[in-house]
Amino acid sequence: MELLQLKYFQVVAKHEHMTKAAEELQIAQPSLSKTISRLEEDLGVSLFQREKRQIRLNAHGKLFLKRVEKIFTELNEGKRELLDLSRNTEKSITLAVSISRLLPSLIQSFRQEHPDVRFQQFLESTSSMKTELEEGQIDFCISSLPVEGSDIVWEPLMTEEICLIVPPGHRFAGTSVIELQDMKDEAFISMNTGYGFRDLTDRFCREAGFEPHVAFEGDEPGVIGELVKQGLGIAFIPEIALLNQRGRFPHKLRISHPDCKRTIGIGWSTRRYLSPIAIQFKEFVKNYFAEVARELESVRD
Repeated sequence: MELLQLKYFQVVAKHEHMTKAAEELQIAQPSLSKTISRLEEDLGVSLFQREKRQIRLNAHGKLFLKRVEKIFTELNEGKRELLDLSRNTEKSITLAVSISRLLPSLIQSFRQEHPDVRFQQFLESTSSMKTELEEGQIDFCISSLPVEGSDIVWEPLMTEEICLIVPPGHRFAGTSVIELQDMKDEAFISMNTGYGFRDLTDRFCREAGFEPHVAFEGDEPGVIGELVKQGLGIAFIPEIALLNQRGRFPHKLRISHPDCKRTIGIGWSTRRYLSPIAIQFKEFVKNYFAEVARELESVRD
């Protein structure tokens, strides 16, 4: 069994189509078919279900694919580690987040201490972050919902309240605390379906006994806030988003019931090699959010 055979198998499994796989690998289709057949002979089992010109991974193929992907992940991580040790790579950190509000401040603060570090950052859903961690595409994720997996560690950083903001002149604009059930007939301005914050706030509404009427969906928290100010609806907002900009959202309501809170955490894969600078960043993130938690506590008091 050779690595080339395993690579060919991985690509065929991805496409479940010999012609498309051959095109990606830039080899002749008959040669690819023979390679896959030899691999199956070596293993003593078939890996695909073949029906005319269609092929599908069978149970053996799906099981074997998981092992093959782990092999290539380990090889890629070994290469990254060797390059890092030989100091032939620039310092870089790849990060996926479901919380965009604090990201610029967090990264700016870290780069003040480490100006030579390059960041790649992505705004992702929780499910996408899990896949990227498992496939070794990112170093860390910072999310408002736990990211779980057999090789994934998710460590809580801080817990904050989720509040509501309402437009000027709203019937509750002069109120400081409400029950969420009082808002069941309101138009909500929300994050897009699939994002962790949207999943969380939808769950809060269901706990309060209703499904939210979503009048507008988007993926830019700043835009959502502006739409609220224009009177187009109300919106959930995390405490963390109110830091240093309380003047923009003077009509903030705390929610007495249900208990509307979220826990922000950082996740990483134990299978991915973390460079020394990535390990430093992880510790920096923990200290950064601990300071934010203290600041929020002082504001509440």
